[in-house]
Amino acid sequence: MTAVAAATRTPLAGHRSLQFRFGAVFALVLTLVLFEVLASGDDWARAGAVALAGGALTVAVATSRARAPVRRARAWLVGGFALLVVIGTAAGLIGAAITFAVVTLLILSIPVALVGGLLRLIRTAGVTIQVVAGALTVYLVVGLLFASIIAFAATVESSPYFTQGKNVSNGERVYYSFTVLTTTGFGDFTPAQPFGHALAVLEMLTGQLYLVTVIGIVVGNFAGRRTARDVQAQRSQSDREGT
Repeated sequence: MTAVAAATRTPLAGHRSLQFRFGAVFALVLTLVLFEVLASGDDWARAGAVALAGGALTVAVATSRARAPVRRARAWLVGGFALLVVIGTAAGLIGAAITFAVVTLLILSIPVALVGGLLRLIRTAGVTIQVVAGALTVYLVVGLLFASIIAFAATVESSPYFTQGKNVSNGERVYYSFTVLTTTGFGDFTPAQPFGHALAVLEMLTGQLYLVTVIGIVVGNFAGRRTARDVQAQRSQSDREGT
C-alpha cells in the first residue's frame, strides 16, 4: 500500500514543483520587456538585460523535460555563463554588439527550453494556469525576437529603418515591435524600406495567428477544465445532499 501511494505521489509532486516555474519565467520575460523599453543603452542597462534574459532561460532550463541531474547541470551552465557576461558588460569589458548577440541568443533559447516542460506538464496535469503563463511567455519572446531582427536590419542598412529618420533606441524598437505584434499601430514609427514593410506584415500575422490558435486553444481548454471541475463538484455535493 505504501509503495502504491508513493508511486502515485511521485509524478504529481515532481510536476507540482514544475508548475510554478512557468509563472516565474513569464514574470522574468515580462520584466525584461519593460526593462528594455525603459532602460538606456548604458553598460548597466545592457548588463541588466543579460541578467534578466539569463535568469529566465535558467528557470526555463530547470523546467525542461530532461532528467533532474541534466536539468541542474544545464541550469548551472546557463546561469554561470550569463553571470560572466553580466560582470563583463557592467565592467565595460564586453561591447554592445556582443551583448546584443548574447541577449538575442538567450531569448531565442527560452522557448526551446520551455516547450518540453510545457508538454510534460500538459500530459500530466492538463492545461493549468502555469501552462497559460508558459504560452504567454512564448508570445513575449516573439516580440523581443522581432525587435532584435529590426535592430540588426537597422545596423546593416545604409538608410534609416524608419521613415522618421532619427536614431531609434533599443527601447523604442522593442516598443515598436510590440505595437506591431499586437496590431495596435500607433503610427509614431513606420518602416521606410520594403524589408521593414514585409517584416511588419510577418510580425502582425505571427502575433494574430498565435493568439487565435495557441493562446485561444490553451485558454479555452483551461476554462473548459475549470467548468468541468465545477460541474463535478456540484454533482458530488448534490449526491451527498441526496443521501
